[in-house]
Amino acid sequence: MSMEITFELSDADLEYFRKVMLAAREKLGEMDQADVIANARKLLAEVWQSDTSDFIRERMNRLETLIGMVVDKGWGLESEDRKRVLEALAYFSEPEDLIPDDIPGLGFLDDAIIIEMVSRELKHEIQAYRDFCVFRAAESSKQGQEAMELERSDWLEERRKQLHSRMRSRRRKGKGSGDGKSPFSLF
Repeated sequence: MSMEITFELSDADLEYFRKVMLAAREKLGEMDQADVIANARKLLAEVWQSDTSDFIRERMNRLETLIGMVVDKGWGLESEDRKRVLEALAYFSEPEDLIPDDIPGLGFLDDAIIIEMVSRELKHEIQAYRDFCVFRAAESSKQGQEAMELERSDWLEERRKQLHSRMRSRRRKGKGSGDGKSPFSLF
C-alpha cells in the first residue's frame, strides 16, 4: 500500500535551499569539473540502487539530463551556459547533505528539491538539449549512421546552433516576464 504526502515549501524554506545552493556554487571554482560531474553521477548510482520514491527518481532523470548537457560533445555547450549547468551540479559535490542520504525514503529528498529548483531555472536549456537529443536520434535512425559520424554532420551542427540560440532567447525573454527570475533564483 502506498501513501501520497504533499507538502509546500514556504518562502523561508526556499530561501534556505537557495542559500545552500549559492554556497555550493561559490565552491565550484575550487573544484575540478570532472569531479563535479563524477559526484553527480555517484549520487545517481546511489539513487538507482536504493528503494526510493518515484518523485525522487523522476528528479534524478532530470539530473541525468543536466549531466548529459555538460558531457555531450555533440551538444557543445558554450562556456557561459556550461558554467550555469556546472553551478547547478555543484550542490551534489557537497559532502554534507541537508538530509543524510542513508535515511530510508527521505535521504534523497533534499537532492530532489534542489534538482526541482534547478530544473525550473534551467528549463529552456533542458528543453533545448532534449530537443537536440530527439532530433539527433531521429536523424540517426533515418540516415542509418552511427552517432559518432553524426556528431560531425553539418545538419546536426546547424540544428545545435538553432537550439542554442532559442535557449538563450527564451532565457532572456523569461527574465522580463512574470515567469522569469524568481526571488529565489539560483543564477
